[in-house]
Amino acid sequence: MATPANNHSLVVNGGTGGDLVYHEKINSDPERLKFAYWVPNVSGGLVISRIPQRTDWSLDANIAYARTAEQVGFEYALSQIRFMAGYGADHQHESVSFSQALLHFTSKLNVIAALLPGPWNPAIAAKQIASIDQYSNGRISVNIVSGWFKAEFLSIGQWWLDHAERYRRSREFIQCLKGIWTEDKFTFKGDFYQFHDYPLHPKPVVREGRSHPEIFQGGNSIDARENAATVSDYYFMNGNTLEGFQSQIKDVRERAERERRLKDVKFALNGFVIARETEEEAIRVLEEIQGKANKEAVEGFRDQVQNAGASTSNKTGMWANSKFEDLVQYNDGFKTKLIGTPEQISERILLLKSLGVDILLVAFLHYDEEIQQFGDQVLSLVRKKEAEGRGKDEQYEIGLTGDVYREKKTVDTTTE
Repeated sequence: MATPANNHSLVVNGGTGGDLVYHEKINSDPERLKFAYWVPNVSGGLVISRIPQRTDWSLDANIAYARTAEQVGFEYALSQIRFMAGYGADHQHESVSFSQALLHFTSKLNVIAALLPGPWNPAIAAKQIASIDQYSNGRISVNIVSGWFKAEFLSIGQWWLDHAERYRRSREFIQCLKGIWTEDKFTFKGDFYQFHDYPLHPKPVVREGRSHPEIFQGGNSIDARENAATVSDYYFMNGNTLEGFQSQIKDVRERAERERRLKDVKFALNGFVIARETEEEAIRVLEEIQGKANKEAVEGFRDQVQNAGASTSNKTGMWANSKFEDLVQYNDGFKTKLIGTPEQISERILLLKSLGVDILLVAFLHYDEEIQQFGDQVLSLVRKKEAEGRGKDEQYEIGLTGDVYREKKTVDTTTE
């Protein structure tokens, strides 16, 4: 095996027994909040900024990140999907093959591979993921991305559908994945996909309570919420206000209840972590990230995502209310307010859990050291407080921490 670049060391075949015992112990509570991290399999890090980042997009570096994350208690990792350069991500490793590589060097981590309907046909995706699921003993999931990058679709000869149609195609895509994975002979007659007595073998690993890999899907629009309620296992949310989180979760739950799927739909939330010894230091780092933003790249990203969501019926698509400084982090991660001391961040995480968040997906400025730091200083603290009964009483947690997330009202200082 080649010597790892950039001083990132590899740990092969699952690491030490001590690591696995620690992972099992820290994640023993069945009602725990689960933690995931963004896999930096594209260059440029997780912020569109010229600030130096000790984050590497190479496979060797990512194996080291995955091993560290697994050891400190992370249970999921999400690999990104890009087909072309843009907005700070000049280079990209493909998500499915990259996910399989990370699974090979870990033993507990579940890696979520992003899939983009259009470039992917569900037959190919179902076959790929079922095989990887067999290799990894049930440790792969998928994130179905409906698409926001119009130029990317056009560059590879794919039709750019309007917003509602992209989400309708994603719904059919998920229906096909589930059907192929679970039925002996799958038949489907949709507007985008058709199958005729298709048998898939081998099928995915059967888990306790599930017969197929978990399916994640995001979006803020009504189309996205309907997909979450009807076909997905996890609904990804961007950063928001307290009122925004409450409204979004309530809406999806009501839609899921109408579909008799209330117990089947869970929630995942994106956040960017800046944990420092003092809140002032953490805020200074945030200000430096935003102050050194790649303005041209951020503006280009804003044009693309606003164009992608422009056709939503009620203008509630992803990034509809995002300001320039929010978009320096791709998925409104700064809005999740995980910026401060480890104690402050742990308190906010418990509030988010009480609102209904099941998985917290995080990213960092410096992956080289901050995955370990987060595990040691924040994740372990959350586990300690969960053991004390925290994170279950929404009103109690709002009373402690809610003001950080409340929608700020503009005060009218004019006089008549």
